[in-house]
Amino acid sequence: MLNIFTLANGRLVQEEIESLQDLARFQPIWVDLESPTLEEKRWIKQHYGLSIPEDAMDQDIEESARFYEEDNGDLHIRSDFLIDDEDDPRSVRVAFIMNLHNAALKSYGVLFSIHDEDVPVFRLLRLRARRAPGLIEDSKDVLLKLFDADAEYSADTLEGIYDDLEKVSTQVLAGNVTDTHASEVLSAIARQEDLNGRIRRNVMDTRRAVSFVMRSKMLNSDQFEDARQILRDIESLDNHTAFLFDKINFLMDATVGFININQNKIIKIFSVASVALLPPTLIASVYGMNFKYMPEIDWQYGYAYGIALMVGSALIPMLYFRKRGWLK
Repeated sequence: MLNIFTLANGRLVQEEIESLQDLARFQPIWVDLESPTLEEKRWIKQHYGLSIPEDAMDQDIEESARFYEEDNGDLHIRSDFLIDDEDDPRSVRVAFIMNLHNAALKSYGVLFSIHDEDVPVFRLLRLRARRAPGLIEDSKDVLLKLFDADAEYSADTLEGIYDDLEKVSTQVLAGNVTDTHASEVLSAIARQEDLNGRIRRNVMDTRRAVSFVMRSKMLNSDQFEDARQILRDIESLDNHTAFLFDKINFLMDATVGFININQNKIIKIFSVASVALLPPTLIASVYGMNFKYMPEIDWQYGYAYGIALMVGSALIPMLYFRKRGWLK
């Protein structure tokens, strides 16, 4: 899908492109390519003279491979954007290309974004820019607002994690956590820990991208201050993710502790039962010996006596353990 965005009365206007001729009708500040086809890439090359690299969405982590400037002045940025999907939370790699030096090219002053799937942050920016005139003035504003919206989206997701952990905390600290319940709690905690880790990685990546944009000296004073504010917001998110990691570790330790308590209860019951059955075992062993002179063997009530003696020797320890509360 190929969409272009122009400015009209201070608002961002979206235009869908279905042919090469459509590109010539507009002067966009932002060209967004979602899972672009080979034909759409060819249109971009023919009209703007811009070749989209085949490795645009590669998963390289080296800064030199993700943030660099071509000899022709094209600025390349690869950044990750979070998708908070309940079933499959993930990060989507987005490649940005922007020419701010060569005014002879049609791509001058246009932000190109390439990604494989729709990103919630992009939808959020499009919605805001249509409703708020003056929010976007040029392609650099688009890039900064995307990073700003990504930080805000991460913050909202962190709030969701905190709310979910509060529910888990209420369940765990209420006590009486069964093994089945503990398994569900651990599964929920693991999901939140994974999402929290993704957010931390995402904001770290956004910090690197914004820092690179600031070092490129392409921003004016107002945009530079906006970039600094994004970095301050990211710093606060870092602290919040660290706090959530501590909370997650506490809840996980508490849940594992309840599992250990439940296991200890089972082991304690087996231990008490073993101790209670020792006297009957001893009595049975004594009367199981094959000595010639054992008076009870010839006694009419010897069998009943032996059974009663074994039952009584088992009940007395059990009553004692129950009185001490060891059977709970």
